[in-house]
Amino acid sequence: MDLNDLTEPKDAPVKGIENHTPMMQQYLRIKAEHPGTLVFYRMGDFYELFFDDAEKAARLLDLTLTQRGASGGNPIRMAGVPHHACEQYLAKLVKLGESVAICEQIGDPATSKGPVERKVMRVVTPGTLTDAALLSDKSDVYLLALCPAHNRRGVVTSVGLAWLNLASGALRLAEVAPNQVGAALERIRPAETLVADSITDMQASLGVTNPGATTRVPVWHFDVGSGTQRLREQLDVASLDGFGAQTLTCACGAAGALLLYAAATQGQQLRHVRSLKVEYESEYIGLDPATRRNLELTETLRGTESPTLFSLLDTCCTTMGSRLLRHWLHHPPRDASIAQTRQQAIGALLDAPTSGGLDTLRGALRAISDIERITGRLALLSARPRDLSSLRDTFAALPDLRARVAAVAAHALALERIDAALEPPHECLDLLTNAIAAEPAALIRDGGVIARGYDPDLDELRDISENCDQFLIDLEARERTRTGIANLRVEYNKVHGFYIEVTRGQTDKVPDDYRRRQTLKNAERYITPELKTFEDKALSAQERALARERALYDALLQNLLPFIADCQRVASALAELDLLCAFAERARALDWVAPEFTADAGIDVEQGRHPVVEAQVEQFIANDCCLSQDRKLLLITGPNMGGKSTFMRQTALIALMAHVGSYVPARRARFGALDRIFTRIGAADDLAGGRSTFMVEMTEAAAILNDASASSLVLMDEIGRGTSTFDGLALAWAIARHLLTHNACYTLFATHYFELTQLPAEFAQAANVHLSAVEHDHGIVFLHAVSEGPANQSYGLQVAQLAGVPGAVIRAARKHLVHLEQQSISQPAAQFDLFASRPYSPDEHDAPPADEKAQAPEHPLMEKLRALDPNDLRPREALDLLYELHELAKRPPDASH
Repeated sequence: MDLNDLTEPKDAPVKGIENHTPMMQQYLRIKAEHPGTLVFYRMGDFYELFFDDAEKAARLLDLTLTQRGASGGNPIRMAGVPHHACEQYLAKLVKLGESVAICEQIGDPATSKGPVERKVMRVVTPGTLTDAALLSDKSDVYLLALCPAHNRRGVVTSVGLAWLNLASGALRLAEVAPNQVGAALERIRPAETLVADSITDMQASLGVTNPGATTRVPVWHFDVGSGTQRLREQLDVASLDGFGAQTLTCACGAAGALLLYAAATQGQQLRHVRSLKVEYESEYIGLDPATRRNLELTETLRGTESPTLFSLLDTCCTTMGSRLLRHWLHHPPRDASIAQTRQQAIGALLDAPTSGGLDTLRGALRAISDIERITGRLALLSARPRDLSSLRDTFAALPDLRARVAAVAAHALALERIDAALEPPHECLDLLTNAIAAEPAALIRDGGVIARGYDPDLDELRDISENCDQFLIDLEARERTRTGIANLRVEYNKVHGFYIEVTRGQTDKVPDDYRRRQTLKNAERYITPELKTFEDKALSAQERALARERALYDALLQNLLPFIADCQRVASALAELDLLCAFAERARALDWVAPEFTADAGIDVEQGRHPVVEAQVEQFIANDCCLSQDRKLLLITGPNMGGKSTFMRQTALIALMAHVGSYVPARRARFGALDRIFTRIGAADDLAGGRSTFMVEMTEAAAILNDASASSLVLMDEIGRGTSTFDGLALAWAIARHLLTHNACYTLFATHYFELTQLPAEFAQAANVHLSAVEHDHGIVFLHAVSEGPANQSYGLQVAQLAGVPGAVIRAARKHLVHLEQQSISQPAAQFDLFASRPYSPDEHDAPPADEKAQAPEHPLMEKLRALDPNDLRPREALDLLYELHELAKRPPDASH
């Protein structure tokens, strides 16, 4: 959608429309106000699209493109959708990133001398959805605005973010460094992003790719002063200090553009946007895009919704709880006290007696409606009758729910706070109870929405309409007696109104006061003066009743607006209660435990399990993971398919779950301070971005090396695979060394480079662990158990055989492997180990006795190794040195230098 129309008068003349018909002139004026948007132009029972819009919609929605008449000397191309099926077409268009302006008839066709007056009532865009039919129940839709701040040289110094969930009214602000914009977009996942029209390429300007639709608006919309004023007016405050936003500048500019755009699409005020939350990077455990993807929090690597951590944890009874779960998973707090408060509530729910405890609470929650989104539609005056009846029924159920919460809330601060927040707005409940029928119609136009007794005038009109049946019965009996026509019938239909039907064989008995209304094949239909008088009265009453009901409903929506804040308070408490109950149910069903948080640094997981993998297999092997100040890096070796990646991921997931507030799949888990989680796992290229698999790997590794701190958890899997053996080995060794000496972070480093297993000999903070496997008849059995020490081989041929590689290929590989091993053994130094102090042989499993080691002459390459500083080597020099060391390794220990 283009909002340039806000800068020009709405009645600005449109060039070239003088030769068009009056109807097309009206359409073209409306279209000119929404040039980048499809216009659904209401005509009777259809929304029509014309000209280029018709061609585009026909292609996207598989509609029939037609031509009707001509205007301006050209045929009118048309495509249309039925108004009652509009939502399904809107959903498809929005999913494709399109925006649609809904143009309704607001004039009266009976009194209009020209085309009926029409007006765009709202604009549906990917980021401004509120209709239930257009929204996913378990995920939020965000509209986000980006406002970069520049220094005098034009360099971007920071970027302000403002994002809004229009369905709930939740508004958030943040200011981030330019290199953190991509991570923020990945975390928020906006459906639509607003940028200034001066930013023609987000990748070039900000170095990010937008995951959703991009909408460009005039640059003046991002003015910081105007944005700050608009934000204060929206929140009805004199200062933003109370929200912690007083120091934010470009974020306020983004908020101004966001609010202006959202209000323009809805055609009205955003009454439910009444609060603001400022998010800081230090508030949550950092998760970069690669980590969110690799840990499969809410989406698998294949792009499916399950099996993921979200799909496993989501046993929520309400859609509000499910959406909150998704938010919590992407926003794990660093403050351990928040998680401890949540886990305390889970413990209270688990300790509650069976009767009136967790299961009873969850049963009561299943009857709760999605009042968060109902409140949003109420604020936008688009709530439907059944939204209001659902809101009423939910409020009516709150006293019983509060009693159940109070029974288990003792000594659980989170539950006590929730109990207090569940106090229903009694005036609102009374109003809804009195005004809305017990089972209202789906749409107000169908009538039967306003309850009897709410309005005397409406009741009187309804009585007239509802007494029609008895009048018609009495009239039919009288007319049969008067005319002697036994099969005479008095009936009604919407087309012809009331009539008396007489079969053709009895028409000679029809009295003189009967006037023919319609002739059928086998019958005649008549009207009498008495029936005509009654018809006028009855139909008038019905129309007046519907009009009265519509007016009462509109007034009711206005009367409910003061209770929006109360509705939002209750919705927030219900969502949190539901999610805590779901966490408790998962802990009980899957045998999870409460994690511990300590002031001591480290991660100590005893008998930990991967929550998602465990749910997919019959038996899962639990493993320990201990990282501390004295044990910062674990070098993990073992066969492919042995479980290295599962072991690494489960440690990260357990840490994340603990900080979210959930119980965890382990016998015991203790965590010190944790600020970020990084992952470098898997092989994937970025062809669109011009990056090879190895380039992606190195880019992710660089981000970790630059940003990881001593309180970060880093998962590194098979670093250095995408290049030559020596290059990869050198990089893997240097990266592992840097993580130990410079970053000092908690690291799980999986590798097939056995030379790296010598790293603990140089660094006391490194340790070797491996996952075991047993070979049997050229096959392999994975034990999936983590043990101390390095692995002895990778079992690559056995894994290839399991993958279905043809037997001939396996036999040839095995034969060539024997040849390579024999050739290697025949060399003076069978297999050169880059990081060992002596030659290494694949048949050598035990270290030589201490006295033999002491008597062995020093190898000539030792002096060379002591003299060099790896940090001073350039890439070319390092490669030359590797060749030189390789040649030295071939010499016997007593060879001359």
